[in-house]
Amino acid sequence: MEIIGRLAEFIKDGKAVALCTIVESKGSTPRHEGSKMLVFPNGKTEGTIGGGEIENRIIAEALDALKVGKTRVVRYNMVDPEKGDPGICGGQVEVYVEPYLPAPRVIIIGSGHVGKAVAHVAKWLGYRVVVSDDRAELCTPEYIPDADQFLVTEMADIPQKIEIDNLTYLILTTRGMVVDVPGLAPLLDTPAAFIGVIGSKRRWLMTRKELIVQGVPEEKLNRVHSPIGLELNAETPEEIAISIMAELIMLRNDGTGKLMKL
Repeated sequence: MEIIGRLAEFIKDGKAVALCTIVESKGSTPRHEGSKMLVFPNGKTEGTIGGGEIENRIIAEALDALKVGKTRVVRYNMVDPEKGDPGICGGQVEVYVEPYLPAPRVIIIGSGHVGKAVAHVAKWLGYRVVVSDDRAELCTPEYIPDADQFLVTEMADIPQKIEIDNLTYLILTTRGMVVDVPGLAPLLDTPAAFIGVIGSKRRWLMTRKELIVQGVPEEKLNRVHSPIGLELNAETPEEIAISIMAELIMLRNDGTGKLMKL
């Protein structure tokens, strides 16, 4: 039960981990039903389901499962390596790979009226909410009570202050190019699942042009969603926040954004 205890610890701490369990084995295999192994996003493991090539393949499956967030069952014959089998023991093994992912996280950069409204909607939707601003007075629990964490820092320094992974969504509700131009490039080097910038099409075109002049590759800039949000003709900060979070929901769930009526 040591592996289960460790799994509970990682879930409690909000860390991603995959549990791999042998659910069926036939014939001669290195380990049998109930053997478990934890796989972490960096490829490290705890426990074992047999070692060798079969374990390497299960680690690869677990890492992919962590990326897509879906369970899977994988089966292997261990008879003939020349046919692609991961061993020569002579048996068969079936492994259940179950990813455990923390709640997705939004980092809202710029905590003005729209940023505050986005924090409220995102928290209601179950996201972990981080708010960042270089203005200390707008980055406090008193001003934004829905945030879980606060980063008073320049935008460019955010990747040094907090880990940004593929479950992190970056929402830039900033006050203009004066913030975006010097701060955006470091964010483009992170594996964030989403990078969205508020503002008009003209603002983004001007920001993009300036960043290209500064040497930022176009393929990196193509990651940016701007203007951010679905077209709702939103006006108030609350309406804009709903538009922004609707785009995130659409992208996470492979939605289309189209009306559902015929």
